[in-house]
Amino acid sequence: MFTGIVQDIGTVRCVDRTRGDLRFEIKTNLNLESVPLGASICCSGCCLTVVEKTVDSFSVDVSAETLSKTSLGEWKEGTQVNLEPSLKMGDELGGHFVFGHIDAVTRIIESKPEGDSHRLKIALSAETAPFIAPKGSVALDGISLTVNEVKKDYFGVNIIPHTWEKTTLGQKIADDKLNIEIDMLARYVSRALEVKSA
Repeated sequence: MFTGIVQDIGTVRCVDRTRGDLRFEIKTNLNLESVPLGASICCSGCCLTVVEKTVDSFSVDVSAETLSKTSLGEWKEGTQVNLEPSLKMGDELGGHFVFGHIDAVTRIIESKPEGDSHRLKIALSAETAPFIAPKGSVALDGISLTVNEVKKDYFGVNIIPHTWEKTTLGQKIADDKLNIEIDMLARYVSRALEVKSA
């Protein structure tokens, strides 16, 4: 489990396509001494398992299922990745509960400055629309964000300067893809209403 507060921007150092699954080696400034093999790290929104590590990098295996549901298939050497280690007891809950289970791949419709911040319009699909509400939470590429507005085919988020600089959002432009995870609370409320009306 994670909070959507990115702790480092890692860089894909190597892509190994010789295995049954795709293996990525990701260079990072995270303290990996406290990250054991088998631990989870949220990588641009995806909960992935550390299978190897060095002093300044860790490796993860990505299955065909994950590649089909996320934007990870587009990663290559040099791709930058939002990183957050899993929560430990006593850690601050600064964002919202993020599970690293991607619901869909969306895209940026528009990115424009607004004061010192940036306003992003994010494409909204029929699949995710019922779960997105103004002032609700959403995770985009592993970043906990508050929804500012919801329209028929998009929703808006405001990115403050700190988030713009400390995550990969500052590198994104219109039509770039993002992994989206809807808020678990919204998912359960929707399911409860579905069951009640059945």
